[in-house]
Amino acid sequence: MLAGLLPRPAHADEPASAGTLARVKESGTINLGYLSDAQPFSYKDQTGRITGYTVALCQKIADEIKAEGGLGTLKVNWVAVTPDVRLRAVQEHRIDLLCGDADTLAGRAGMSFSIPVYPGGIGAVVRSDAPAGLKEVLSGATPSHPTWRAVPAQLISRQTISVVDGSPAQRWLGGRLAQFQIAASVVPVSDVQSGVRRVLDRQSNVFFGERSLLLAVAGSSPASGDLTVLDRHFTYLPVAIGMARGDDNLRLLVDRTLSRLFATSEFPALYARWFGSPDADTRNFFRLSALPE
Repeated sequence: MLAGLLPRPAHADEPASAGTLARVKESGTINLGYLSDAQPFSYKDQTGRITGYTVALCQKIADEIKAEGGLGTLKVNWVAVTPDVRLRAVQEHRIDLLCGDADTLAGRAGMSFSIPVYPGGIGAVVRSDAPAGLKEVLSGATPSHPTWRAVPAQLISRQTISVVDGSPAQRWLGGRLAQFQIAASVVPVSDVQSGVRRVLDRQSNVFFGERSLLLAVAGSSPASGDLTVLDRHFTYLPVAIGMARGDDNLRLLVDRTLSRLFATSEFPALYARWFGSPDADTRNFFRLSALPE
C-alpha cells in the first residue's frame, strides 16, 4: 500500500550520488523511516505524533533539504519499519533516511551512516541511596578508602543484578561475570521498566541495560530522585542516521546539517528533552563527532 507514496527507485544507470536529493526535489516528498517503540529515539506519543531524539534530527535534515533545494513545501512521510526489514527498506529506496540505528561494521555492509548522533552503549542504574562502595565499583572510580584487589569481585558477588532477558546487555554481563568468576545472582526481566522497578523496590541492587533507555525510564519515573544512572558506559555502540550506500551528496548534506546543529546553542536543549542536560563527557562527544567546515 505504501508503494504508491514512495519515490521511484534509481535506475541502474542513474548515479547513486545524485539519486535521493534529485528524487526528493522532483517529488517534493521525503520518506523518513523510524523504528517504532524505540523510545527515546523514535516512537509515537500519546497523541499519535511521531517524536523522539533521532526523529527531531531527521526533521532538521528535512528542513535543510527543503532550504537547499529551494522547495516551497516538502512533504514528510514518516514510515514505520521493523528491525528485520529496515535494511531492505533503505536499499530499495522505500525510505530515504533511517532515523537512528546502531553503526556497526555489519550494518555498514548494507548501508551508509552519518556521523554519530548518540554515544550508545550499556549502562547501569542503582538506587540513589546505594552504598558508596557499590557505586565506586560500578563507576570504575578510585576507592575513597583503602581496599585490596579482591574486594570489588566480592562486593559484586553479593549483589542481585537484573538485566533484560535475551538482550545484548545480558550477553555482555554473562561474559564479564564468567571472565572474572563472579557468582552474582542474576534475575532476568522482561523489559527496562521492570528492571528499573526492581531497583526501586530493592529487589535488585543494580540493573544493566542500554544507557539511553535507562535515562529515559528513570527520568520519567515519579521516583526519579531515588534513582541514579551511572555516568559510565560499559560498552560503546554509536547511534547514527542510516541511508543508501553510495549516496555521497545526501551523506554530505546530512553530516553538514548535524555538524552545524551540534555547534548551536539550540542543540543542548534539544538533547535535554530526552536525555537530560548533557554532561561534560557528552558535550565532548558531540564536539568530536562534528566535522569541521
